[in-house]
Amino acid sequence: MTRYEIRGAVPDDEESLLALASELNTVNLPNDRPHIRRLLSHTAKSFEGEVTPKLCKYVFILWDRERERAAGTSMIVAQLGRRGAPYIYFDVHTEEKYAASVDKHFHHALLRIGFSYDGPTEIGGLIVAPEYRKVPQRIGLLISYVRFLFIATRRHLFREDILAELLPPLEPDGTSHLWEAVGRRFTDMSYAEADLLSSENKDFIRDLFPRDPIYVTLLSPEAQGVIGQVGEQTRGVEKMLRRVGFRYCDRVDPFDGGPHFIAKADDVSLVRSSRTLRVHEPLADAGLGRPCLVARDIAGPPYFRAVSGTAAVDDEGAARLRPETMEALGLSRGEPVHLMPLP
Repeated sequence: MTRYEIRGAVPDDEESLLALASELNTVNLPNDRPHIRRLLSHTAKSFEGEVTPKLCKYVFILWDRERERAAGTSMIVAQLGRRGAPYIYFDVHTEEKYAASVDKHFHHALLRIGFSYDGPTEIGGLIVAPEYRKVPQRIGLLISYVRFLFIATRRHLFREDILAELLPPLEPDGTSHLWEAVGRRFTDMSYAEADLLSSENKDFIRDLFPRDPIYVTLLSPEAQGVIGQVGEQTRGVEKMLRRVGFRYCDRVDPFDGGPHFIAKADDVSLVRSSRTLRVHEPLADAGLGRPCLVARDIAGPPYFRAVSGTAAVDDEGAARLRPETMEALGLSRGEPVHLMPLP
């Protein structure tokens, strides 16, 4: 039996997803039952095609079939930024100052709030349960990569740009130094309160945050030190993103200063290398193929299923898979299958 599979999340995954959300508690996946319940309902409607494409959200669950529990999750937000719910960020600028009379020269970093009502696709909500983070099957890579395979198979549903927001260094209790220096002073909210509220409503950011540039020099050294920096817990994600074509775009989260990485969807190596082919004869010799993320579409719940397997492309341009991979996905000869080569 193939132990791990990735599938679309369904409403019955509420408890599993809530347990994973408690590990990280982010804007995309807060540790809040009502939010998780709404998210799973919205995800099901997105998979079913009952939601306007730009409003779709897709959540994936990494399932341990041996222990019958969720080992990880990830998600795609089809479009950040729309009327009533803009994509909000701080652009990081540099201003140069020189006074000849005293021979003083400075480069000042500035934060300027920005809004987009027609923003990028976002990949987020990536969580792997702690006890699974070092298993040899590289399941963290699989639950991260599946988003790019899904985007490649439905390219028309997603934006030209793909965005990833990474967490900056935070204190052990979750304190954000940038929030304490800026956000709390303009909203009179704690970081946790504002973070949860922003998952449903961002009006308070637009209405209360300053529109004029903020000179980073005026902030505490602790706040200055986290702007655009990647926290230890997401350094592995940063390496993966850079490897497949993302770059830091001098833009950060207005709450905690975490860096935004962006790439053109069609330039991401994982999207470019993905293919949809018909299944041909089973692959008897594993040495003839290469490791791939193998996926198929399903008409109803869970809508999309993927496993790690060995695949080859024959001379006729058809996919050949190991029998156990075909069995895990319920594939028969002649059916379409999605392939993404793994490093």
